[in-house]
Amino acid sequence: MTQRLHGRAMLLCSVAFATAMPAWAQENTPAEMLGTIWLNNSKREVQTGTATAETVVDQEEMEDRQASTIAELIDSVPGVNLINGSSPSGSGINIRGFGANSAYGSDQKVGIIVDGASVGGEELYRIGTQLYTDPELYKEVTVVRGTAGTFEYGSGMIGGLVKLETKDASDFTGGEPGFRARQTLQYSSNGDEAVSSTILAWQPTESFELLGNYTYRSYGVPVDGSGDDITSEGADMPSWALKGKYTFGQDSSHSLSLSLADTQTQEDDVPYNSRAIVTDYFGNVNRDIRNQTAVLTYGYDDPESDLVNLTAQLSYAWQDIESEYVEGSSPYEGTPGLGDTVRALGDADNTYETTKLTVKNQSLFDTGGVGHDLRVGVERIRKVRSDNPDASASGGTDWRWALFAVDDMQIGEHWTVTPALRYETQTIGGDDYQTDHNEALMGGVTARYAFGNGWAISGSASYNESLPILDDLGTPAYMTRSEKSETYEIGASYEGLDVITGGDRLALKLNVYDTTVWDVTSYSGVDSVKLQGAELEAAYSLQNGFYVDLGVNAMRGKSFQAGDDEDWGGIPADTARLTLGKRWGEEYDASWEIVAASDMDDWSTPTPGYAVHNLRTTWKPQDGALEGTEMRFGVENLFDREYRQHLSENNAPGRTFKVTLAKTF
Repeated sequence: MTQRLHGRAMLLCSVAFATAMPAWAQENTPAEMLGTIWLNNSKREVQTGTATAETVVDQEEMEDRQASTIAELIDSVPGVNLINGSSPSGSGINIRGFGANSAYGSDQKVGIIVDGASVGGEELYRIGTQLYTDPELYKEVTVVRGTAGTFEYGSGMIGGLVKLETKDASDFTGGEPGFRARQTLQYSSNGDEAVSSTILAWQPTESFELLGNYTYRSYGVPVDGSGDDITSEGADMPSWALKGKYTFGQDSSHSLSLSLADTQTQEDDVPYNSRAIVTDYFGNVNRDIRNQTAVLTYGYDDPESDLVNLTAQLSYAWQDIESEYVEGSSPYEGTPGLGDTVRALGDADNTYETTKLTVKNQSLFDTGGVGHDLRVGVERIRKVRSDNPDASASGGTDWRWALFAVDDMQIGEHWTVTPALRYETQTIGGDDYQTDHNEALMGGVTARYAFGNGWAISGSASYNESLPILDDLGTPAYMTRSEKSETYEIGASYEGLDVITGGDRLALKLNVYDTTVWDVTSYSGVDSVKLQGAELEAAYSLQNGFYVDLGVNAMRGKSFQAGDDEDWGGIPADTARLTLGKRWGEEYDASWEIVAASDMDDWSTPTPGYAVHNLRTTWKPQDGALEGTEMRFGVENLFDREYRQHLSENNAPGRTFKVTLAKTF
């Protein structure tokens, strides 16, 4: 413990020192690349300009993948793994070994932000991810892997962060007054999944825009490669979103925006265990899920000073999971003790409300030869879990104050250094539980050195704490004990033109990390966890439209208790994802994706390795009667292979044909 405290002290001191010192400067774009128009035919931009392990999935890629859930969409990111991705209530997101696991859909170590709102529940037993929403509502998803880059958004994000941004009217109007409409129809053969998404975008003036989005998704029962069902029942999932923005004042320096989103899903007579294919000892339930977010944002960007760019944001996220036990569905229903337990779980209603006020200012200034992009903010957070006496659920309230500061500092032609600090206080308790007070000081620093020839190296060190959660109110020993972590990363990146032949482009990024977590409360029989891993992203394209994208992930880890160690249960299989594609201007795009995973033989539940092939093609006519029309056709698991992703309890879907027709009017 002394060694860990010493490491923490050194880490926080280094952050404070970096904040006070004249910082190092942003990397310089190589001279031979200045004035060059870069042709990027790849599906995904590699984020080579930052030391943070960050991946952005943009609107084009989201449409290309034709994903059914957000989890299914982002598992293409190295370090991100999907657990049981066949339905929204069963799927979970695992980033760098944390997030969803075999018992819970979330361990509170992966943050989820929707338009600035913190969403999701806590450790709901045997229920999947807390991200119940439809991909059609969003235009961009950013995945931050690891702690570095998360202190501006919350605490305890040891695995990482998923940020989602809903669509804007100006995305369709081009920022000019007018009215546009977009209709999307999609069908997937495996499980007869049908989707209809209607978007109306209106911009009466350049300063006001309004968007409405209604999406209806209907699920059937998909099968695996051998023809066996991988869910028990289908479901319907209607979603809608409204978003408006008004800018006013001198040089449009003021802005006011409102974002509303709602998603519902209903499942009847399904296993309480959302990852089970058939009824198990927990029995069946009728389950209704609803997820709502509301975000009101005011912005002021002083037209006369770079020191003031103020944002005040009030957000509210509400998640309700209502369950009704189906009588006679559990074999233990009449067993003393066990029968009461399964009935209590089946009748459990879980409701979470998170209200957050964030006031943040961005300042751009120079101190000597140092350029600063400084963000300083304060947050007030209130999270409430409703009490459920039928299930003995620990209802209560979690109040928090937080202060944070992040400074992107730039000097000369080579260096970028970003120190970050977050201080958070907590008051947590409930009517049936005592009130506890906790506080934590967290921070980290990232540094990147650009050589000026396209190559750069980077590193980061961070200390984080995950404060006690409402689900642990019934365990007094946990209510003053935060989970603590240290993460160290090193990396290298390259971006250049004319690498192999004239007019080609190559971008690659490698991150290697080491994470230690101690004072663990989230997992039974675990005192600490130590993980190491490596992630590689690469993109290569030619002027003739040919492109290659590559993502590789490898990870190892151990958990420790009383001096004994064993393999960490959240370790995914080593994976590689290779895409070969060709574009013909803006009109055609065709690609072949290969997803391969290694054997996981030395495991309590071993899974064999596999290689799965996916085909995708897009046609976007650029003129004539079909201008504005988009047609997509995809085949996933082309050879109908029976396989199971490691960490999942269910097989993956078999061969699936997907067809999408979209038209913007």
